[in-house]
Amino acid sequence: MKKMIKVLFTVLVLGCVTTSCATTIKASPIHKTKIVNVHHPKVILHKNVKYYRSKGKWYVKKGNVYKIVKAPIGARMVTLPRGYRVVKIRGVKYFTYKGVYYKRSGRKYIVVVV
Repeated sequence: MKKMIKVLFTVLVLGCVTTSCATTIKASPIHKTKIVNVHHPKVILHKNVKYYRSKGKWYVKKGNVYKIVKAPIGARMVTLPRGYRVVKIRGVKYFTYKGVYYKRSGRKYIVVVV
């Protein structure tokens, strides 16, 4: 009986941990991961390229698949991602989230290199 309870508990815990609706991925046989759905992305147009930002990651859509890319330097947006931090570097105020730095310019934020 104890063994059965252990097995059920393990299955229940693994089921809860592995369930996520944030991103749907599809693995191809050559071990490349393809992202086919991004959860509530913010669309940002920069130099005639559509970028998608979700949970601090940046994507470009190629056909039906999203490819993770570096944040485009100079891209402007109205809102920052949730969970950003404020830092001062050499007396200048920046906003950072997951390795990307933003600087305020008027009512918008610009992706910058620090």
